[in-house]
Amino acid sequence: MLKQPVRRLGLLTLGTVLFSAIFAVGGISTPPVTSAAGILEIAELLAHPEQYDHQDVVVSGSVTNVQLATNRQGQPAYGFLLKDQAGTLKVISLGQADVHEGDQVIVEGVFNRLRQVGRSIVYNEIKALSVKPLNRLNPDLVG
Repeated sequence: MLKQPVRRLGLLTLGTVLFSAIFAVGGISTPPVTSAAGILEIAELLAHPEQYDHQDVVVSGSVTNVQLATNRQGQPAYGFLLKDQAGTLKVISLGQADVHEGDQVIVEGVFNRLRQVGRSIVYNEIKALSVKPLNRLNPDLVG
């Protein structure tokens, strides 16, 4: 009978395994994948859109395809694609666009896994409450 080698786990790994096991019991899901700053990864949103539907989220990425618009009430609005190495989300917001192609930004807003627009359906969209370019953040506030 062959014995399997004993696998040693570090305290951090062991704590993560135990934490995940505790939350898996009784139908409680594991916590979302976030960075130390509380920023959700785009991959997590795309992998589990139903879990974040109509929820407040914070994500970061690179701005592409900026489009200016006016809403039905005549207010200025804009939209863009937020990209990182894991995927792409659409971001919409009211007000004047304070972002440009290629900017790295942090977006805070409400995620919608789908939204009906006339006959079309828009998937994986964030209605932004705040869009902050990373190059304009106060260095004293950044870890």
